[in-house]
Amino acid sequence: MTAKDTLEAAITAQGDVVRKLKSAATKDKAKINEEVQKLLALKEQLKQLTVDDDGSGETAAATPAPGKPAAASEPGNRNLSLKTPKGTRDYGPEAMALRQRVLDQVVRVFRRHGAETIDTPVFELKEVLTGKYGEDSKLIYDLKDQGGEILALRYDLTVPFARYVGMGNVFNIKRYHIAKVYRRDNPQITRGRYREFYQCDFDIAGTYDPMLPDAECVKVVCEILAEVGVGDFVVKLNHRKLLDGIFEACGVPADKFRTACSSVDKLDKTPWEEVRREMVEEKGLSEEAVGRIGQFVTLHGGTELIERLAADETLRGIKVAMEGLEDMRLLLQYCEIFQVADRVSFDLSLARGLDYYTGVIYEAVLLGGGGAGGGSSADEEITVGSVAGGGRYDNLVGMFNPKRKQVPCVGVSIGVERLFSILEARAGGKTRTNETEVYVASAHKGLHLKRLEILNKLWSAGLKAEHSYKLNPKLLAQLQHCEEYQIPYAVILGDGELSRGVVKLREIATRKEEEVALDTFIEELRRRLLSAA
Repeated sequence: MTAKDTLEAAITAQGDVVRKLKSAATKDKAKINEEVQKLLALKEQLKQLTVDDDGSGETAAATPAPGKPAAASEPGNRNLSLKTPKGTRDYGPEAMALRQRVLDQVVRVFRRHGAETIDTPVFELKEVLTGKYGEDSKLIYDLKDQGGEILALRYDLTVPFARYVGMGNVFNIKRYHIAKVYRRDNPQITRGRYREFYQCDFDIAGTYDPMLPDAECVKVVCEILAEVGVGDFVVKLNHRKLLDGIFEACGVPADKFRTACSSVDKLDKTPWEEVRREMVEEKGLSEEAVGRIGQFVTLHGGTELIERLAADETLRGIKVAMEGLEDMRLLLQYCEIFQVADRVSFDLSLARGLDYYTGVIYEAVLLGGGGAGGGSSADEEITVGSVAGGGRYDNLVGMFNPKRKQVPCVGVSIGVERLFSILEARAGGKTRTNETEVYVASAHKGLHLKRLEILNKLWSAGLKAEHSYKLNPKLLAQLQHCEEYQIPYAVILGDGELSRGVVKLREIATRKEEEVALDTFIEELRRRLLSAA
């Protein structure tokens, strides 16, 4: 049996598993998603399998015959497996047009809130990154020794930002940063989970009154998700101090707070029984402590939950818990004023696994299970999970400041790759991939020099224009190009019109044409473009 046959048989068997689960009386959605992921992974392997000339489905060994150079060095080697590295992908013009549109929307919101942008290197000293991400540190991409420096690719944009603030003695800044980050993770392409991906971060660094910057970060998340238009969502809120207070009240040793936090953080994907088993069997917490934790982390609500917890006898004597509740009370009040109270939920299951969070934490989740696969019924079962997350990290900057001076920080990261996945799946029809405003066309032969002259005038006037790269193109082919690429206007040149000092201005969508004076057609074109904007 060839490798191709083996994969096809495995795909058939895995498809049967998915169908049985979906037709079962009691549907376990988490299990269905897990099995669908396996099915999609098998399909991806089959797609990437290099097929030999004989159709065996196996990649031929690139062993050169005696006296011949290696096949890999031959031009047009057909045995080379051409694929993008695992967890990455190429983006064509349509995908990039959509991505740029979303990024422009995100940046508009960031700038609306007064943020300025920075950039940092794609790699950092490894010691800058290690010890900041808890159990996720294993996902950092290490690089080889480069001239005596041990480096690693950045895992996120938060730690590099904290290093920038600490190293530069920056004491207050509101910044946004859009750049690629890298994680040696198990990719799930249909859920927008890659090894190389963009993050869009918004952070406020500086000493300010409680919860004012934190509330603005929540507002920024709500504005972006509403503007991008990915559907209904909720922003879950919690507080690290409150979580620590709950762990203390439940009898968890202080040195196991963070590891307990990383387990609780899995509750959005894993049932409580599985999380409970991990905390007892793998993390070494007592059955009694874990049982008490379970009574808290299943709670969610609003101000009524804050009052309920504030009255809890086990928490009232724990200072950090009361501080966390007071912060949450203030945050919900500000969310009400910012008119996002209906978008937020105080959720004690939210933990955020990263070690550097010290205060409020939040995570935005889409409601209704927006599919991100696009196509098969199996894909429709898949959801993208959280699409934004962040929180307060007051102690991170001090790790990088020579005098250990702390600069309080709070921020949010928008999971734009997951937003892209949803919007790509929903996209219907052809997406415009250029911004050309006018096409310079000629009605007959011998006008390419005049075309270039008109084209140059348009460029000099700041208009986005193009033309055919053929000396004597057919008019029909030029107009079809305008329709295919959704160019709104065409300027058509002809000897008769030029002798009278006019050109034809054609509106592509309606196919209406009008003669316009050669010396005023640019102003007329600009007027029409402005009125259509």
